[in-house]
Amino acid sequence: MLRRALPRRPEARRILVGTLLSAIGRGLTLPFLFIYLTDVRGLSDPRAGLVIGWYGAVTLALSPLGGTLIDRFGARRVVLPCLLIEAAGTGALALVDSTASAFLVATVMAVGGSAIWSGQNTILASLTDAGERQRVYGLNFALLNLGIGIGGLTSGAIVDIARPATFQLIYLLDAVTYLVPALILLSLPGVGHRLVAAGATDGQASAGGYLTVLRDRPFRRLVIFGLVLTTCGYAQVEVGFTAFAIRVAEVSPRVVAWGLAANTMMIVLAQLLVLRHLEGRSRTGALAAVGGFFAAAWLVLGVAGLVGPEHALLAALAVVACAMIFGFGETMLSPVMPALTNALATDELRGRYNAMSSMIFGISGVIGPVTAGPLIGAADGKIWVALVVGGCLAASLLALSLRPMLTAAQDGRAPARTPDPTPVA
Repeated sequence: MLRRALPRRPEARRILVGTLLSAIGRGLTLPFLFIYLTDVRGLSDPRAGLVIGWYGAVTLALSPLGGTLIDRFGARRVVLPCLLIEAAGTGALALVDSTASAFLVATVMAVGGSAIWSGQNTILASLTDAGERQRVYGLNFALLNLGIGIGGLTSGAIVDIARPATFQLIYLLDAVTYLVPALILLSLPGVGHRLVAAGATDGQASAGGYLTVLRDRPFRRLVIFGLVLTTCGYAQVEVGFTAFAIRVAEVSPRVVAWGLAANTMMIVLAQLLVLRHLEGRSRTGALAAVGGFFAAAWLVLGVAGLVGPEHALLAALAVVACAMIFGFGETMLSPVMPALTNALATDELRGRYNAMSSMIFGISGVIGPVTAGPLIGAADGKIWVALVVGGCLAASLLALSLRPMLTAAQDGRAPARTPDPTPVA
């Protein structure tokens, strides 16, 4: 099954190896930034929150520029320096000793991270044909989660708040892992150059820009779907899920950690099976199902809030079950969303399409955490549950409304036969 999911071209396989190894480094540090800034470096909770929020805001602001540069100069010339900048910023976190230095380092990291994801998606699209992209994007997501899981387990055994050097170590190791995909890309000199559709001139390739992307009615509907789904789904995991589980269901932080671990395990174990099931089936139908799974996950979490501390074991099981159901939905979203984005994209604007798709998560990542806290504090979290469940179901309806706008090939219901994009130096 794994062999079937692997891309045909060896260059794409090497890119996936880079994803796995760099994700291990990301997993080393992902759970600990807030704790590191506050408990180790002495920043107040509000200041640490501002630093993290600043990183997200700068990344979001620079993402459109990243897409433009990818289309104009090729993903290679954008991703390589971004990986190096991100490595430098991550390593510099080990030296942070004040609020000012934390903001400076966060800015450097945001500059580096602003175009990496959209650039790598563009590179994978250039190395795969339309028929295998969905499988490759799904495998890429599974490897990302596997790496993060391995890194998280490793750092959990290393870090100690009483020993700042342990945190410095994991940030330096994370920085080193960013160099791995950079070295892999350097070893593939023919990969990641500017893509120009057959018969297009340089003038045509640069014409239109984001206005052309936004005039694409099916893609515009996909963006609206993505904003609703991620605002009521992904963006609620970091704050909404944790806050509801601890404050309303009153489970321990350890149960939340078990839930996140179960989420990762579900993704790693189920992704390949889901990919096989999705082949030849409607992508919009799969996206509608994602909304259903996310809604079901939040309903189960709502049950944890209803039973509360009086039935602690049941509440804990509901929290873990919520994370697992949510993870299963992720295994459907992760391959379909980028595959559909690139099915709608043209070669000359592929970087911008992928940048806009990445921006969905950035925008919802600002809206979700800001709204989750006040909503969970009202009516014992019932209003929050009702809104996120309703939002996920509304996203399902938006996905179904997209189907008539797509061809059978774009929707994944018919084999797509498109020539491999031709790289232009």
